[in-house]
Amino acid sequence: MEINKDDNKSLPINSSKTGQVIALLLARRHEIVSADTLIEELWGESPPRSAMTTLQTYVYHARKLFSRESVVSEGRELLITRSPGYLIQLEKHEVDAWVFEETVEHGRAHLRSGRPEPAAALFREALRLWRGPAFASIQPGNVLQAHATYLAELRIRATHLRLQAEQAMGQYEDIIPELRSLVISHPLNESFHAQLIDALHRSGRRAEALHAYQELRAVLDRELGISPSPEVQLLQVALLDEGRPADRRPPRHAVGGARPQAPAQL
Repeated sequence: MEINKDDNKSLPINSSKTGQVIALLLARRHEIVSADTLIEELWGESPPRSAMTTLQTYVYHARKLFSRESVVSEGRELLITRSPGYLIQLEKHEVDAWVFEETVEHGRAHLRSGRPEPAAALFREALRLWRGPAFASIQPGNVLQAHATYLAELRIRATHLRLQAEQAMGQYEDIIPELRSLVISHPLNESFHAQLIDALHRSGRRAEALHAYQELRAVLDRELGISPSPEVQLLQVALLDEGRPADRRPPRHAVGGARPQAPAQL
C-alpha cells in the first residue's frame, strides 16, 4: 500500500499500527471513523487500558508523517479530528479503490445496455489499478480485513464481467488461456468454469468443453459433496445434445429436476 504525493512521488505505508490507522481511514474516505472502530481494528476484543491515548499517539504520528513527507500541498488539511473519531478528506479520484469501484459500475451500466466494447474497456481500466492484494503491506485487523475481502470479491466480479463482455464480442478463443488459469486459482467459482465451458464450446472444442465440465463436477463432489448448479448442467446438456439424434434428446428441464431459471448476467 502506498500514497502518491502531490509531487508524484510515492510514500509506502508499512505494517505499523500507524500504517493500520492510515489504511482504515483511507478505506473509509470522507467518512468519520469512530475511535471505538479504530481501537477494534488495532486490538480486537482485547484493547489495553491505554487504548485511547495510544490511538491518539498513532494519529499524531500519521499527521507528522503526512507533514514531513509533504503528502499534500501546503495549507490543505488531510487528517481531521471530528467527533466521535477521525477522517481523511480526499476526493474520489484520489483513492484507487474508489476509482476502481466507480469504473466497474460504469462498465456494468454499459454491459446492461448491450454495449460490450466500452464495458470491456472500462473493466480492463479498473483491473489495471490492482498491483497486488488490497492492503498488502498492512497486517489488517478484523475491520480492515472485512474491507479487503470486499475489494477482493469485487475484483473477481470485475474479472468475470470483463470476460462476459469479451465473450459478447465473440472473443472466445482469446479468453480461454486466462479462463484455464482462473479455474485453477478459483476452483470453486462456478462462474469461471461456466465461462470456460462456453468459450471452448463456441470455439468448436466440444470434447474439451465436456472435459472441463467433468473436472468441475469432480472438484465440487470432492470438496463439497455437491453437483454443479442447474445453470451449469444445462451447458453439459447442450454439449451432449449435439451428439444425439434429435428424437433422442432429453427435455432441457429434466436436468436436476425442476426447470431452472436463467442465470442473472449482471
